[in-house]
Amino acid sequence: MGAQYTGWRLAGLGLGWLAGAALQLQERSLLPMSAYAGLGCAGAVALVLAWRWRRAFAFGLLGVILLGFALTGGRATLRLADGLTPALEGQDLVVQGIVASLPQPGTSGLRFRLQVESAQLQGHSVVLPRLLALGWYKGFHEDAALSQPQKELRAGQRWRFTVRLRRPHGNINPHGFDYELHLFELGVGATGYVRDAPALQLDAAAGYPVERLRQQVRDAIDANVSDRRLAGVLAALAIGDQAAIERADWDLFRQTGVAHLMSISGLHVTMFAWLAGALVAAGWRRSPRALLRVALPTVARWSGLCAAAGYALLSGWGVPAQRTVWMLAAVTVLQARGLAWPWPLVLLAAAGVVTLVDPWALLQPGFWLSFGAVGLLMVSRPTKAGDPRPGAIQDDPGLTRRVFERVRGGVRTQWIATLGLTPLTLVFFQQVSLVGLVANLFAIPLVTLVITPLALLGVLASPLWTLGAWVSQGLVQALSGLAALPFAVWSVAAAPLWAQLAALAGAVLLIMPLPRRAKLLSLPLTWPLLMPPMVLPAEGNFEVVALDVGQGTAVLVRTRGHTLLYDAGPQYSRDSDAGQRVVLPLLRGRGETRIDRLVLSHRDIDHVGGAAALLGAMPVVEVLSSLDSDHALVAKAATHVRCEAGQSWVWDGVRFDVLHPAHMDYERRHKPNAVSCVLRVSGALHTALLTGDIEREQELSLVAAQGPALRSDLLIVPHHGSRSSSTAEFLDAVQPQVAVFQAGYRNRFGHPATDVVSRYAERGITTVDSATCGAFAWPQAHADGKPCLRDASRRYWRIDAIQQAADKLRR
Repeated sequence: MGAQYTGWRLAGLGLGWLAGAALQLQERSLLPMSAYAGLGCAGAVALVLAWRWRRAFAFGLLGVILLGFALTGGRATLRLADGLTPALEGQDLVVQGIVASLPQPGTSGLRFRLQVESAQLQGHSVVLPRLLALGWYKGFHEDAALSQPQKELRAGQRWRFTVRLRRPHGNINPHGFDYELHLFELGVGATGYVRDAPALQLDAAAGYPVERLRQQVRDAIDANVSDRRLAGVLAALAIGDQAAIERADWDLFRQTGVAHLMSISGLHVTMFAWLAGALVAAGWRRSPRALLRVALPTVARWSGLCAAAGYALLSGWGVPAQRTVWMLAAVTVLQARGLAWPWPLVLLAAAGVVTLVDPWALLQPGFWLSFGAVGLLMVSRPTKAGDPRPGAIQDDPGLTRRVFERVRGGVRTQWIATLGLTPLTLVFFQQVSLVGLVANLFAIPLVTLVITPLALLGVLASPLWTLGAWVSQGLVQALSGLAALPFAVWSVAAAPLWAQLAALAGAVLLIMPLPRRAKLLSLPLTWPLLMPPMVLPAEGNFEVVALDVGQGTAVLVRTRGHTLLYDAGPQYSRDSDAGQRVVLPLLRGRGETRIDRLVLSHRDIDHVGGAAALLGAMPVVEVLSSLDSDHALVAKAATHVRCEAGQSWVWDGVRFDVLHPAHMDYERRHKPNAVSCVLRVSGALHTALLTGDIEREQELSLVAAQGPALRSDLLIVPHHGSRSSSTAEFLDAVQPQVAVFQAGYRNRFGHPATDVVSRYAERGITTVDSATCGAFAWPQAHADGKPCLRDASRRYWRIDAIQQAADKLRR
């Protein structure tokens, strides 16, 4: 009884630590460092009291909660202090440092992290953050070739560059990726790019030996496997270089539910540990003297642990690999001390160590999916009264029976993992693969037992990489067939928190070894997640979300039963665009299954760059645009209509009117901005005007043609706030209450122009800048009634909270 009580106390302390760290991650702004120090001291005192008074468990629980909160907050404070001084943004800085990561090649150049050793501004030393995320670009064209210095860049080298930096800034959108959190977790204090100035390599092997080894392996794979896509898969499995996998392949792996296999998962690390332990044990068994010194099981366990740790480091030390290493370490240490902890304690110990090293891992889906998979398998493990006792003599069931039991066990394990993790997958990604069970049945053994070993053994014999690429090609073809099925992926809208928690409880009930009647409770618990309640505009009303896509335009307009997207945002590079990174996650999170009308105002890449991704991933009923008939996007559209003034339609009591361009505008051969589609949306209570990139001439033409009819409550500012637009006559005609500038942070065009912003201010118009607002929701706001998502979801690692803290320090 005492041991059981001790186990529950340890579990409580582990959960308390996680709760303290998780609570700190919800802070909107950091406390003073002295406050974290005080809380840490209070936590230490509470732990001492709990130690002195054996039954004072409450003191111990309070102590670990306070320590988890204080240590996480203290580390966050130190990390934020290592940021870029605002005065150095946009300056030409000469920086010397060591390449601290594998350079990631792309069609537009390289991306890498640099550990700063020294920096100068106009010959004077300046202090920069310890770690920078840099790009070394050479155009955005498909045939852009890397220059010779870029080709020579490798991990671990020391270089001297001229760079321009800015503070970490990312787009903030509903259900979108938090790039600022990602950089903060990596310890990156500034981002930027290498300037067109002489770059000098100073040392070929200055540091980061593990990264240099990973670089050598990746270079060897690239040299021996001509197919870049297959080389990327092998690099991901051998050294954890997930960025080497191309976006199309990642989409395929996610659609078929095997993406977890393409990173260094716990299964890969465990297999490597078992193989290393078996090999060492086989050699140890041959030496009687060695057997007398150290017992064979001890040698095998510690050898496997060391091999697992080495493989995890070589693979980039991701959360699944960390979890596996710490679990193996806990089991090894416990066995060495003759202890047998229950699996929940081992899992909690591993989670505690992971969050001690990286508390921000708690915000990553991979953390919960990784630990959740192990926990579900442990919870679901059946125990039968007739099971043989350990050490009992059993009859040999025969080869056929053993194979059958192995196959049945594998299917059961995969069924439990797929079914149990479905709620978590829906919570994080709002979609789940319906072919994942079938795909994993052949992908798990193929990747774990064939492709991954070939990727690793290719280091010793490079022809094995060719064989691994051949097997990978077969796997990709098989997965492509499954992904082509019409029911391959199921998507749902994001559910409220209470529904998410209820569904997770239902999943645990479903896979636990309980009576069937008890399992029936899982259905009502999971139903709100599978069919979440939808909040839709009332008949005759509409809502607008001006997305934060950087330098570009994307506006979502939703009525009660229809969805319109005005522009699709920019293309960031050949491998990334706003459609895939911003718009699709938002649509899926809102439960949208199609786009009824995609309006592409004109052909500029910052307006149509994400359209191809949308047309390929989601049904689009009609495209309305000013694009030429031979444009590639026109060919992709199921139905295309050229936008012209006078077109109109009504959805759910909401009227849509195209105000520009007129038919004759197409014949004048103006630049693309001049034929931007201008759309006015009129509901029972509000009106909105979406203007594309029209300029002065088009604005005056609209004023002359429409007059007072231009008046609108919301204005998406023409041409991102360029000096060529937002004329006084146009603003006086529209008279908006709110104007939204969709422009990138510190963009090279200087949008919005200062005199344009002043023009709006003179008229008492409320202005919103997407770079400081994030996604803007109107008239229905985000959480807490705030229309700007940055305000509604403020966290201390984001640039607005950092700026606010800096202002307080200056005052």
